[in-house]
Amino acid sequence: MNVRTYGTVDAGRQQAMSGLEFVQGLVAGTLPLNTLAQTLGYDVVEAENGRVVVALVPTGVHLNPAGTVHGGVTATLLDSCMGLAVQSTLDKGIGQTTLEFKISLLRPITPEIGRITAEGKVLNCGRRIGTAEGRVTDASGRLLAHGTTTCLVFPA
Repeated sequence: MNVRTYGTVDAGRQQAMSGLEFVQGLVAGTLPLNTLAQTLGYDVVEAENGRVVVALVPTGVHLNPAGTVHGGVTATLLDSCMGLAVQSTLDKGIGQTTLEFKISLLRPITPEIGRITAEGKVLNCGRRIGTAEGRVTDASGRLLAHGTTTCLVFPA
């Protein structure tokens, strides 16, 4: 088992990899995850062209005052899986960033639910704009939240 590292990947190293190689490096642990992943405790667990899965086991540190997982945590999981799904389709030297995203929170998420996954899938990716959708589900496949994103695609 590899030891997870956190930080950033320098621009030169990023530009030398395709988007899929970059995201697969996050999954394999050969590249560091961002420090927000460390803070929230999520991991990038699957990546293929146009599809990325992020996972989290919610705990007490993720809760809002009402005792459910804060919507910002769910938003972060969706933003991450959808943006990385778009990234996974890009060629070397091309980057992306979120322009906007929308989410719908359907069910309360609590630590008792156990591991949740956020799966992002690309809807379309062109030379300037990429779009993706995301779904957060529990271990039994119940839909907890979903969303869409629009990403700006640009030469890195």
